[in-house]
Amino acid sequence: MIFGFGKKKLTDSLTKTRQGFFGQIMQLLGVSDISEQTWDELEELLILADVGVETTMEVIERLRKRVEKEHVRKADRLRSMLREELLALLTFDTPRNDLEERILTVILIVGVNGSGKTTSIGKLTHYYRALGKRVMLAAADTFRAAAIDQLKVWGERAGVDVIAHAPGADPGAVVFDAIQAAQARNANILIVDTAGRLHTKYNLMQELKKIRSVAQKNVHRAPHETWLVLDATTGQNALEQARKFKQDVEITGLILAKLDSTAKGGIVFAIAKELQLPIRFVCTGEKIDDIAEFDAETFVDGLFEDK
Repeated sequence: MIFGFGKKKLTDSLTKTRQGFFGQIMQLLGVSDISEQTWDELEELLILADVGVETTMEVIERLRKRVEKEHVRKADRLRSMLREELLALLTFDTPRNDLEERILTVILIVGVNGSGKTTSIGKLTHYYRALGKRVMLAAADTFRAAAIDQLKVWGERAGVDVIAHAPGADPGAVVFDAIQAAQARNANILIVDTAGRLHTKYNLMQELKKIRSVAQKNVHRAPHETWLVLDATTGQNALEQARKFKQDVEITGLILAKLDSTAKGGIVFAIAKELQLPIRFVCTGEKIDDIAEFDAETFVDGLFEDK
């Protein structure tokens, strides 16, 4: 973690989830004996926490088999087993977030409007600036003037240059100019904001593919990362959005925004299970430094804390 309090921020962001359905799960899995009612209530609470029906059924099945095989009788032992199973869902061979050492790394940020995409870019920019990286931003969401203005504001807050054209301009042209500027100014990282509306429409995905093509032609193996921003408060809707983007765009990781605002943090498990994509960052609040690298053990332990 680049920020010394990164793990604490991640744990603190889970307060609502910990006090909500996962808090009820902790109460359920106390010192009592395991009964059919225990299984029924656990299944219900996991689904209510947005773990998802399919993922919940798989976890319950695995737990039942383990309980039978290991002759477990007490619910408190089931609690530790649940922690292990949930942690396994989040275990990926995740690349390092400080990125490879290359002349210029191009990162595309995708996601629907309102997901927290532009705000997440501002926080990422602050994160990489704290790592000593030279960062620039490209305002390739040219369909909304407000998106360009918002990115400029975050650029000012983070102290970096933003390459932008007029609203309605060709997003590919913005990316081309941004790459040229980044190379001329010896930037290490170029973060590209992309359009987020009409994500179910063919033309938007074509625009994203065009942006990727421009990046590929001008920087070796670019884009090097494509991160999808998801709003944790939208639960299963976030999962549906992720499915659509993954179908059309080569997503390499996820950024979970607004995790601190939901009591249903279980959506993290559903997303990881179905999409098999690593969560790279979690946005943990409103301030520019409210971002933490996602760490599976910290996340799961944060859900199981007795507070």
